[in-house]
This record gives sequence, structure tokens and C-alpha cells, in this order.
Amino acid sequence: MKKFLKAVLGLSLALTITACGSNNAEETPASSDGANETSTTETAEAPSGEAKIIKVGVVGEKNEVWEEVAKRYEEGTGNKIELVKFSDYNQPNEALLSGDIDLNSYQHYKFLDEFNQNQGSEEIVSIGNTMLAPIGIYSNKIKSIDEIEDGARVAIPNDPTNGSRSLFLLQSAGLLKVEGTPGDSITIDQITENPKNLEIIEMDASQTARSLDDTDFSVVNDNYALDAGLKPNEDAIYMEDPNSEEVEEYINIIAARKEDAENEEYKEVVSYYQTEETKKDYDTYTDGAWIPAW
Repeated sequence: MKKFLKAVLGLSLALTITACGSNNAEETPASSDGANETSTTETAEAPSGEAKIIKVGVVGEKNEVWEEVAKRYEEGTGNKIELVKFSDYNQPNEALLSGDIDLNSYQHYKFLDEFNQNQGSEEIVSIGNTMLAPIGIYSNKIKSIDEIEDGARVAIPNDPTNGSRSLFLLQSAGLLKVEGTPGDSITIDQITENPKNLEIIEMDASQTARSLDDTDFSVVNDNYALDAGLKPNEDAIYMEDPNSEEVEEYINIIAARKEDAENEEYKEVVSYYQTEETKKDYDTYTDGAWIPAW
């Protein structure tokens, strides 16, 4: 893992990966109602003497790590971080581009890269790494991969990035064989061998944990596992190998609009995140499931 983290440290803090979209933010309290066309820098500004508010888009309900960062940031600067919660992966980049939020923290490099390619634009960049959250296989019906029977039903995320990641995870678990190498963008059409005749059900990543009662097992992203009350290091029956070289592109990031890549206030937010206190929060709130990647 040390070797892996050294490789991570070589990544550029301002990697110019970018994207485009439209506003889809969920409703937030009146104090966070700021949907407009103003620039991100303008959103963060406030009259002299008033606290500045930086809006950070996150996914899911359980965001204790960011809540702790926000507390330390306010204590240290007098300004505030406001978390804007979204229900799925499709919304935060669009909200960032529309100016409804200033930063977002929910995606990994691979997801952002796919977003860029699909949108055909370069407007969002990474301004800092956060963590690696290995994806896992969970089940309410079996306790081991060895118990999977012929014809079992499995739910996987339907977005291109996490769908591909899930298929390679199933391959590493010995359940499938697929074309390509880990990190490639593939679909279920690239399955070459399915010896157990698994029935693969594609659905939004936010639903895979909720499908556990209706499927034999599911591939669940870490944040949604935590939202569902699962403990990845205890409850997953199979996990992605965090020491694999292929997982580097799944390091999660803090993203900003390209025009704000050098914004000092946003860099300060990154500095308050990338601390020893945050590493301790990973242990406290995720039972060590999140691996620091800065």
C-alpha cells in the first residue's frame, strides 16, 4: 500500500480533467438556495465582516467525514462549508457547472474522465485527492462467494464507469470472464464466459444496496454501502484489492470548475481535508474502509 500511495502523491493536484452539464441539485435549506449564473468565485464571496460560504456537493446521506472537516474549517477560518446533498452520481457535476455549488466531492478520476468524454468539454478539474473506497460484493442471503449458485441474480451499477468496474470485480472473484483489462470501459456484451449463468441486473448505483433483498448478491459502491448501514470491511463477501495497480484511477477527488483551479479559498478547503484528523475520521466513521490517498 505504501508503494501505491507514493504513486498517488505523484498525481498533479490540479489535473485538468473537465466536463459539462446542467443543474439538477436537490432542494436544500433556504440558506443554501443559490441557483444562479454567477461564477464560482462570486458564489463564495460575502460582504466584509460576514462569513464566506463554500458549497460542496456530496452524494448520499452519510457525510460525517466532510461534516468534521467543515467544523474544523469554520473554527480555523471563520468561514463555512455547506454540504449540498445529492441522491445519485449524475447530478453534482451538472450542479457544479451551473454554479449552484462551488466544489464537489464524490467521484473518482475514472468517473470524471468518462464524464468529460461523454460531454465533449473541459470545464471541471481535480484540485485534490481524498481517498480510495474499494467497491464490494454484498449479500443478505449468502456468506461467501463459494455459496453462489447457478442462475443467481446480481445487481450492478448501470453507469459506464462503475458498471465496468463491477464486471472486472466479478471476474477477479472468479465468477465471470470479460474482454479487456481492468480500467477499460466495457459492458455486459463483453462478457466472454459466465459459467454460473448469472443473471446480471443493471440499475442506478444508488439502488444496488437497496436491491439486496431482491437479488442473491449486489455490487455496491462504498458510500451507498455506508448509507445502507453496511460495514464494508465486515459485511462484504468480496472486496476490490486496494493494493492493485489498477485502482489508482478510482481515487476520489475534490473537483472544481476549471476557472477556479487556482482559487486560494478552495485550495484552503483541500488543505483542511487532507489532514491527520481526516484520516482518523476515516477510521471512526468507515471502520477503516476508506484509504487516505494524498
